[in-house]
Amino acid sequence: MFGLKLLEIAQDKLHIDDLRNQFREHTRFSTSELTEFYRSKEPDVKKTTINWRIYHLVQDGILTRIGRGKFSLGTGRTYYPELTTKQVSLFKKLNAEFPFISICIWSTSVINEFMLHQPGRFYQLIEVEKDGMESLFYFLKDRNMSVYLDPSPELIRRYLIDEKEPWIVKPLVSEAPTQELNGISTITIEKMLVDIFCDPIIFSAQQGSEMDQIFKESFEKYAISESKMLRYASRRRKKPELDNYLNEISKYRQQKEFAANNLR
Repeated sequence: MFGLKLLEIAQDKLHIDDLRNQFREHTRFSTSELTEFYRSKEPDVKKTTINWRIYHLVQDGILTRIGRGKFSLGTGRTYYPELTTKQVSLFKKLNAEFPFISICIWSTSVINEFMLHQPGRFYQLIEVEKDGMESLFYFLKDRNMSVYLDPSPELIRRYLIDEKEPWIVKPLVSEAPTQELNGISTITIEKMLVDIFCDPIIFSAQQGSEMDQIFKESFEKYAISESKMLRYASRRRKKPELDNYLNEISKYRQQKEFAANNLR
């Protein structure tokens, strides 16, 4: 499986900074040039190992495949989710009240960027280490917020369906791929995609063909680390399933890329 193999590639073996310096003046370069670059670092490195490294670099947006055996340095953008003023203000209050626990805040509304059908109802998600969940929940409850503590599927179907933007406190999976934006801890695109894949209840509006659309659109617009996704999926006990799914998405992308190259 592609994803499982990617996990075996140590980041220091990719020599990303040196690679960028080597090819920054090149508008395009070939597989043979990349092979020469890696063999200058490790003379005995196998061709199959180099091929896996190239695949990994393309998946992470470091390289862009522009033709058969032709590449340029990647232009994939880093994903930064939109944070509302209310989310920023609330995170700062929570961080001040609970300074020793990890918190991640975001809204399912950010997924609309990647969807064909735009839902009008969203969940405001506050993910927190398990030990702090109840304390944080009651802190919000005391402030008369519409907040739910790790609601069951039945509770979501019965009660949250009628609320436009309820707040949900749920456990933050250890080693989840988060990022800080101006001091606010929120999701990376890898976390967002894995959460959609692993949780069909909270993300019920993003399942089926809509999930396919979200994944394909995300990979086309942003630099995404499949290895990071698979590590997180492993923490959620869904790595083999996600790996299979990513392979299907990869086939679609390869077919699309092949068709685009043939039109040139």
